[in-house]
Amino acid sequence: MTSKAIQTFGHAIEDAVDLLNHFDALNANPPPPDIEVLKRASLVMALAALETYFEDPLLEAAELISAKSNSEPHLAAFFKESLINDLKYFHTPSTDRVRPIFQKYLGLDVTEGWSWNNCDPAMARKGLNQLAKKRGDIAHRSWRPVTGEAQPKPHAVTRDDLRKHVHFIKQLVQATEAFLDEKL
Repeated sequence: MTSKAIQTFGHAIEDAVDLLNHFDALNANPPPPDIEVLKRASLVMALAALETYFEDPLLEAAELISAKSNSEPHLAAFFKESLINDLKYFHTPSTDRVRPIFQKYLGLDVTEGWSWNNCDPAMARKGLNQLAKKRGDIAHRSWRPVTGEAQPKPHAVTRDDLRKHVHFIKQLVQATEAFLDEKL
């Protein structure tokens, strides 16, 4: 069964894809330097979609768990309120943030389910951490190329890298969805 979380993710990840498509449409030879912001914004949007994806199945599960505990309504309310409070501080999904919150609320190391094609859980965790760091650098430091530099820095996100990042995020969501579907 497709969860509401993955449906929401599918809609949200399209923002990242749309930004990349706008980049492609505006790209000329040579490309105008100001369109690089579209690639950086696309990566930020892709990670925001992933963050929301990780939050949503936790909220869905909390509702199910709370609905089953009719005998202890105060505990169910405490459980949901605690999760909602913790999610206020759940920013930039890295392995160090995703793993503990799923363990705390569902008793699962969701990162163990991050496996597909030629990617095992350790590679997926490392890949997510690298993306989370890059997203933080872009969102907080811009990594905007400076014009007039003697040795210009490479762009923070290349077109090919962004395509790979979005694909990685989609695979990570599919693997997480399959793992949660099996375990819950």
